[in-house]
Amino acid sequence: MEGNGKMITAGIDVGAATTKAAVVIDDEMAGYCIMPSGAIIEKTIREVSEKAFSNAGISQGDIEYVIGTGWGRNAVKIADKTVTEIACHGAGAGWSHPKTRTIIDIGGQDSKAISLGDDGSVIDFVMNDKCAAGTGRFLEVLCGILQTEITKLGALALASDDPCEVSSTCTVFAETEVVGQRAKGRSVEDLVAGVIKSMIKRVVQMSMRLKVADDIVFTGGVAKNIGATKFLGDELGSGVVVLEEPQIMGALGAALVARKELIKKMSN
Repeated sequence: MEGNGKMITAGIDVGAATTKAAVVIDDEMAGYCIMPSGAIIEKTIREVSEKAFSNAGISQGDIEYVIGTGWGRNAVKIADKTVTEIACHGAGAGWSHPKTRTIIDIGGQDSKAISLGDDGSVIDFVMNDKCAAGTGRFLEVLCGILQTEITKLGALALASDDPCEVSSTCTVFAETEVVGQRAKGRSVEDLVAGVIKSMIKRVVQMSMRLKVADDIVFTGGVAKNIGATKFLGDELGSGVVVLEEPQIMGALGAALVARKELIKKMSN
């Protein structure tokens, strides 16, 4: 413990597309940072961690326990321990929105649905990490075809009056469908809405393997897309909660797990 009595922990979530770091001081979020993972993951981990620590007003030497999580968690050399991203996402979303019972997370390279119990613990989960069609990568491919920015997709989707039908369950074939529809003169708005709806339907179908309860929290980078949020609520027939920064739930949860580990360590 620091001389001022504060308990400082950190979580680093290394995803295939983005890397996130979060700092918790006592039981409060103190700072975070998000960066593209890039080609040299060790460099990214160092930079994202230093920025998160700076945003929290601390240095690395102030941190008492670090948890690494995500796809590249074993590359987090400063971690005291690594924990699965499922557990960390559950911890982060459950802390941020205590009523959370279902988490739907769509990231750059995978999507997952997680069920939480009344105590916030993970009961079950399903995950797609084999196919890009239900992930943010699907939207990146779309941006390449339409030569638009990913931040504009949500508004474009909501401006559509007649979303295209995109039936393919493979990104490569879906790309061919979109190109074909574009050649027929379909609007950018209808193409974008069709692709996002198709992606959301696949994620919901995957989620139905679980018992999807109310208080659904939508996390991951795709949760920042207002079209995806609207279509997800429509598909589920239920409102969904999007947290203030939906992309950092894994890192935040890792920092909270680190806090529990530190308390346990101190009590021994």
